[in-house]
This record gives sequence, structure tokens and C-alpha cells, in this order.
Amino acid sequence: MSRLRKWAQGGLLALLLAIVVVGSAYSAFERAVATRIAGFAAPVTGVEVRDRNGALLRAFANDDGGWRLAAGAEDVDPRYLAMLLAWEDKRFAEHPGVDPVAFGRALWQSARHGRIVSGGSTLTMQVARMLGRLPTGSFSAKAEQIVSAIALERSQDKAAILSLYLELAPYGGNLEGVRAASLSFFGKEPRRLTAAEAALLVALPQSPERYRPDRFPELAKAARDRVLDRMEALGILDAAEAARARREAIPPARRELPMLAAHAAERLRAADPGRKIIDLTIDKAVQARLEAYAKDKAATLRKPVSLAIVVAEHATGEIVADIGSPDLFDRERQGFVDLTRAARSPGSTLKPLIYGLAFERGVAHPESLVDDSPGGFSGYTPQNFDRDFQGIITARRALQLSRNLPAVELLSAVGPARLVYRMRRAGAKPELGDRSLPGLAIGLGGIGLTLEDLVAIYGGIAHGGVAMPLHIEPGAAAPGKRILSPQAAWYVTSILAGATTTAKGSPGTIAHKTGTSYGYRDAWTVGYDGRHVVGVWLGRPDGAPVEGLVGEATAVPVMQDVFARLGAPARLAGPPPGILASAGSGLPPPLRRMGRAAERAEAGLKPEIVFPPNAARVEVGFGEGAGTLPLKVRNGRPPFTWYVDGRPVTLGTLQRQSSWQPAEPGFLSISVVDATGAAAATRVFVE
Repeated sequence: MSRLRKWAQGGLLALLLAIVVVGSAYSAFERAVATRIAGFAAPVTGVEVRDRNGALLRAFANDDGGWRLAAGAEDVDPRYLAMLLAWEDKRFAEHPGVDPVAFGRALWQSARHGRIVSGGSTLTMQVARMLGRLPTGSFSAKAEQIVSAIALERSQDKAAILSLYLELAPYGGNLEGVRAASLSFFGKEPRRLTAAEAALLVALPQSPERYRPDRFPELAKAARDRVLDRMEALGILDAAEAARARREAIPPARRELPMLAAHAAERLRAADPGRKIIDLTIDKAVQARLEAYAKDKAATLRKPVSLAIVVAEHATGEIVADIGSPDLFDRERQGFVDLTRAARSPGSTLKPLIYGLAFERGVAHPESLVDDSPGGFSGYTPQNFDRDFQGIITARRALQLSRNLPAVELLSAVGPARLVYRMRRAGAKPELGDRSLPGLAIGLGGIGLTLEDLVAIYGGIAHGGVAMPLHIEPGAAAPGKRILSPQAAWYVTSILAGATTTAKGSPGTIAHKTGTSYGYRDAWTVGYDGRHVVGVWLGRPDGAPVEGLVGEATAVPVMQDVFARLGAPARLAGPPPGILASAGSGLPPPLRRMGRAAERAEAGLKPEIVFPPNAARVEVGFGEGAGTLPLKVRNGRPPFTWYVDGRPVTLGTLQRQSSWQPAEPGFLSISVVDATGAAAATRVFVE
């Protein structure tokens, strides 16, 4: 065999061997890529609670205590993305996971220096390293990055890979991802970054612990400025903007991530731990203002007195602000307790609904006269808060003064069961304790209700008698339920707004009612304007009494401050059709006086014998000097006819007094009849 032939055969064998080796390597490589594709798992991001506009209210850390939030290109400033790609991977859009140019440069430098000088890593390779928690500085780790990067490029599009980088990039401590870093260092989402802020976020992942601005501000500034210099050289920043950015201060410390509406967020997260995004109807700006106010207000209250606030839109039932306590971490005030959902005695806050039911059922009118005097109702004998009584007053005035006796009398007329039923229609969940049937005491606070319950009830009154379901999560609006007629709801609004008479037109701007529970345990006020209903509670979380805790003095100022922070109030609506804007004799006779006031009036119209009084012994004398028996009547309508022992003795006199001469001593039955036929009688002994 010739030498040439031997060389040809050897070459062929070598070629075949090379093909086998390359094929085997390629096959092994493909299997490795497929294995990594199959094993790909998206990183776990923290739960986010967002407001009605998508703004972050609260974020929850991962189980390992790290902060990592979902992010995409749409969540960051476009200039930050331009700076990131220019700094880290300018050919990111073109390469298949590995940049041959950068990789070749890295190999050449490594060969020259005998060690890895520059990694030549693409963004995809960095994502692969972060996903696999791979070390840096070794050839085996670099090989694993390459395989994993190619697997990522085959299984994910460029947008998804970029999103992974934005979520995983390390920023020191327990911060991962650009959103957690931006919120922690700048107190804002990364959608609107200054040039200096964007440059710092680009630089930090290069050496996150070494460049941490809260620990090493000088090193952080130097790293940021290197990025700014490069961006200026590339033309991404002009010279003036880069100079301004270099003068911008480095953030001196980390900030707390948002924790607004903490109680509601925690409750909803616990109810469904698998949810990553929890959207609320809360308005972040309003929530933030009111939480800051609640903390400031709590600082003026003697511990452990606390407060809770709920603000809702009564036309939709959406909760705009929800403050369960002034400070979640205040142990002395048991800040972890959500006091918007704590069942307490509502004091006098149910009186508006009682009056509304009476107006709806034709039992009374705002200008009806009611009796605020001592009395009992089916064995229940209530007292007024101030132990004073006003006598005969209008229902309007009785509600404005929060008199107890008229409220109980009206509740007796409409029925406690009906009151409870209407509360439940509003979405409230009243607690009756061990009573199977509600009694009259519920009208003065003998029942358990939450602040949310009261806001739902008052929202129904504010919304023309239709209570929209109170809710904190957005969704298709459930239909409202009527709890009062439109006319009755407007009568109540007119009274609570302070109107002096029932007249056409808007009654004002804000209607409100206060309540104080027995023993000064709870101070309430609920108010509403043409848009919002505001509920306020103050008291001790443990339910103990607080001396001097009264709704009017403590809760009303808080409500007024809350409305001031909601912006210009919306004027209350005018009356619906069917309003009876009359008073006194202009009312139908059955509505002029109600209950005991009507009974007293009727009694006052009947004749009453003033003299001689019943069961009296009257000396008139007999024989010489015999006198006459005076007869006197009050009330009733003249003319009067007097009878003695059934015989008329004075016919049709217009005078209210007369006299008669008895013939002999003994018992006499005396009666008088007025022009309407009403009569009065007495029995006396004359001597």
C-alpha cells in the first residue's frame, strides 16, 4: 500500500472519528439544553397589593425574607433600559444568548493572563447565573452559564429574559430586582428615574455589596459616575445632563417599602395565599394622607386609646381608605387588631335609621311633635344621656339633640325586628348576643356593630335609601338594596345636615351623627357629603372605659379633619319628589303629634274638673248662712253643662266656673260635658 493511500485512509478515519466526536458532543449539548429548558422555573416574586389605579400599596417579602417584585420593560424608565443595555449587553437584541464578539474577546484576555479577566457575559448569561445561583470566576460555571443561556433563548423571548433580569439583579442585602431597589433607595417606582438614579441602578449589580449606597456612599458614587461617563461618551446623555447627574446626592439609607392599608392587605393575602396581585378599591393618595394623619392624631391620645377610619363612595360602595389602627406595630395600642371590623356598641348611631323607618311608614314626619319626657315602654325605661328632658319638641330637633326617649318610642312603633332587617339589607352583620329576638335597647346601642357596618348603613341613607354593597376589592358592582324610601332618606339627611325646617333644596354639605356607648367605651361619628361617607371610631382596643370619651367631642373633630383631606366636599343632593315641606297645622292631623305627645294633646283638649277635686270633703254649710258649691272646669270647649247626681244644674254656660247650692250633706257625683260631648266627672262629700 502506498504512503498516499495510507494517509488517505488515516485521514478518513480521523474525519469519521471527528464526526462521531462532534456529533456526540452536539447530541450531549442538545440534551443538556433540553434538560435545562425542562427544568426552567420562573423566580418567585412577592405578593403585591395595589390601589384602584395600579399603584403599589403594600408588598410582601418572599418566604426567604428577600424582596423581589415582578417587573417588565413597561415598569421601568426607558432611559434606564437604554443605559442598562449600553453598559451590559449592547447586542442583546441580536445574539442567541452568547455574544461571539464579547466571548472571543474574553477568551483572548483569559489566554493572555492565564485567568478570567472579563466574562464576556450577556444579559442572558447573567440571568442564567442568577437563576442557577452559579458562582463567578470559574470555567465550569461559565460553561454552565453558556448552556443555560442558550436554553433560555430557545424557551423565552427577549422580553421575558429582560424581565427576568429586572426581577433577579442583586442590589445588596435582601434586595433583588430593579423595583425593590428603586422603592428602597428612592422611595418610588422605577418608571420615572433621574439620570443619576438610573445610572446607580445600572452600576449596583456589578458589585452589590461593595457599592451599597447606604454603607459605602463614596464607592457607590464612583460606580455611578463611571456609568454616567460612559453614557455621555455614547451620546445617551448630553454633557449638561451628565454633569447635573454627577452632582446629585447618593441616597443615604434604605427606605421602608410601602405598607399602606396593612390590615386589609394582610386579611386578603391570608384568605388566598396563592394570589400574586391583590387589587383594591383604595385610593393610595387618600390612604397615605389619612394614615399619616391617624398617626399624628394618635400621638395626642392617651395610650392605649386608638382610632379607626373608613371612607367609602356611597354611590358605588367602594372603600377609598381603610385604617384599622394608627400604627400596625404599636403594641400598646394593639395596632395589629383591625378595629374597622371589631364589633362594638354603636351608641346613638342607629337613631337616624330608626327615624327614617318612622318617616317611611308614616308614623312621624320631621316636623311632628314628639315627647321627650320620662316614661317607660313595655317595661324598658330609658334615660337621656344628660339626664335632662326637653318636653314636647319636633322629631327633627329630637334627632339633632340625640334624645333617647323619642327614639325608643319611634322604635317601638316601627319594631326592633324591622330595624335589624334593614341593617342586614345594608350589608351589616349585627350581633345580638344571646338574644333570639331584638328588643328596644338596640336603638340605644344594645347590639354589636362594626365601623364597616355603620359606614354601609349610612352609605345607604346618603345614596337616597339604596345601600350599595360595601367592598374593598374591585369587580362587577352588585345591585344595591333599598333600606329606606327616597323621601325618608332625604328627611334624615336634612336633619343630620342641621337644617332647621323641612324645606326644598339641598340641606347643606355634610350630614353626620355621633354615638357614645355605655360607660364611655366607644366614641363614634359617621358623616357623609354628596360623594363620600366617613366613619370614625375611637376607644380602647380592649373595650375598657375611657373617661370623657364622647362622640361629639372626640370623634367629630377627626371626621372633620378627614373630610378636609378628601378635598372639596360635594354638596348634598336636593329632595326627591314627594317631600312634604310643611310644619304645624300644615301637616296632616295624624302627623302633627306622635305617640305620647299626641296622647298629651288629646288629654289637654278634654274638660277637666278643677273644683271640687275628686274624693275631696267640701264644707259648704247648711241652714242659716248656707253657701254654694263652686264648680270650675279647665280645657274642653264651651259651652258647658254641669250635672249633679245625673241631673243638669247649669245649662250651656260659656263660663268656665259656676256654682250650685246643695240641699243636704252627703256624697255627690258631679260631671261636666263640653260642646264636643267630651266629659269629666268627680265624686265629693259635702258637709
